[in-house]
Amino acid sequence: MFVWSKKLVGTLLSAFVLLLGIFLLQGSSESMSVLKIHTTQWIILNYACLLVWLFIWMIDQARVRGKNVWLWLLPFVLAPLPTLMIFVLFLQRRLSS
Repeated sequence: MFVWSKKLVGTLLSAFVLLLGIFLLQGSSESMSVLKIHTTQWIILNYACLLVWLFIWMIDQARVRGKNVWLWLLPFVLAPLPTLMIFVLFLQRRLSS
């Protein structure tokens, strides 16, 4: 888990914010999507299961380190990737003796 550095997380968070901004500025297009309904549902199901799996991993990591993970639930639901990166950095910080 120590492969995460502040520089890497900062870069990834910046890229996430930039892509989110581009996505929000594009708006909706006038043409119909070519994706089938079942394909969209399959993608949503996979994403939801991935989020559940990641939060279970976060619970496990927090329990091992004696931290409270439930404070991270709302930010995780709203923005999973940035919350996960910040959570990993939070678990890596040095404890003062």
